[in-house]
Amino acid sequence: MSERRKHSTGSPFEKAAAYSRAVRQGPFVHVSGTTGYDYAAMEMPADVATQARNCFATIRASLEALDAKLSDIVRVRYYVTSTDHFDALTPVLAEHLGGIDPAATMIICQLIRPEMLIEIEVTAQVE
Repeated sequence: MSERRKHSTGSPFEKAAAYSRAVRQGPFVHVSGTTGYDYAAMEMPADVATQARNCFATIRASLEALDAKLSDIVRVRYYVTSTDHFDALTPVLAEHLGGIDPAATMIICQLIRPEMLIEIEVTAQVE
């Protein structure tokens, strides 16, 4: 069995809900659903595009902490609170994942806090 490595951002949500921001087991890195909080300020931007950029910043840092990078992403799931956010999101998604083009799913749903407009979850495979 390969070693399991975990990464935490230090977010109070991780400790309260008993989860890791990311876990690496063998060649796979699983990054938990990540919302758009600015963890330095513990503030949530009001617009979905900025939230998505913050999601990707947290995801990138989590992947790098476990020796992976955005280009290693093979699967992404987007949880979005409204179909109205789609047009604002697509340029941000292309900015971060264009050319990588992982398998993707977008789900319209309610998130656990009303200020959360998007949550992004990824799986990466490191060669």
